[in-house]
Amino acid sequence: MRLTLSALVASTALAGAAQADALRDEALQYFAPLPSTVPAVKDNRITPEKIDLGKALFFDPRLSASGVFSCASCHNLATGGDDNMETSVGHGWQKGPRNSPTVLNAVLNEAQFWDGRADDLKAQAKGPVQAGVEMANTPAQVELTLNSMPQYVDWFKAAFPGEDSPANFDNMAKAIEAFEATLITPAPFDAFLNGDDQALTADARAGLKLFMDKGCSSCHSGVNVGGHGYYPFGLIEKPGADILPAGDKGRFSVTATVDDEYVFRAAPLRNVAVTAPYFHSGKVWDLPTAVSIMAESQLGEQMSDQEVGQVVAFLQSLTGTMPAVTVPVLPAETASTPRPTSEVMPE
Repeated sequence: MRLTLSALVASTALAGAAQADALRDEALQYFAPLPSTVPAVKDNRITPEKIDLGKALFFDPRLSASGVFSCASCHNLATGGDDNMETSVGHGWQKGPRNSPTVLNAVLNEAQFWDGRADDLKAQAKGPVQAGVEMANTPAQVELTLNSMPQYVDWFKAAFPGEDSPANFDNMAKAIEAFEATLITPAPFDAFLNGDDQALTADARAGLKLFMDKGCSSCHSGVNVGGHGYYPFGLIEKPGADILPAGDKGRFSVTATVDDEYVFRAAPLRNVAVTAPYFHSGKVWDLPTAVSIMAESQLGEQMSDQEVGQVVAFLQSLTGTMPAVTVPVLPAETASTPRPTSEVMPE
């Protein structure tokens, strides 16, 4: 029996939908769409007052000793939530040891930093403020700075009601965590997982299938397509020293366990297409090259150019829509606000 044109179109559409459903069903075994609301975080109830305060602190360079560097310096929300540099520049124009990860969707990571040394974003927020190569400040100096500005004192009281001295270092970190928890970027991949058959291109669908079949999803899975679990970089074949510097032993610096040498947290891959350069060393600027390196070093696979292109198309479907963020007007300094210093902290 000859099909009419309309029947043929309908039949083709049904076949395409069935294939999408099968791919989606498989994908949902490994991944989950982003939450539709701001995620809750442990021991820190998120409120509008905390979010607004955290946004101000995120953009305020006066949390640094020099008055030059803010959280936004290394986590630029206009460039994918990182700084698009090999390694970040901090206090005294020193270069940090590792590539700056994106802050976008970071609330969904199991732990923070490449070696997982911070359990959550409030612990992470304290690290760069005190690191000599980053903001080079101290908790006491930060508290002096915050309490010297009446507007900040009022904002901390609103965000942390009932506390006697709320403008403190711990609350600074909690407020920054609250703001960063709002930096969720829904992407075409989420639309696909939620049932939109047209959300992914044919190449992106093929790349998603390859990503699962080749074993990439063994490490890069979950809602953040990574961000949890610790794995050796060079599971099958170690990359060269230009990509895997011998002096950075990864999680070993946290655990002092030999088995953790050159072990790193699996990178979250959301927005990876706009967060070059790649890896903890920041040595690779090209996403197809990064995909090929991972295939060889972690899977022992030599992927064809077509396969690499399809995986890249899938990774591009993880580029999400940024929430609207208005740069805040920060509280004015007073005569008692500590003055900036450019001196490098002694090691």
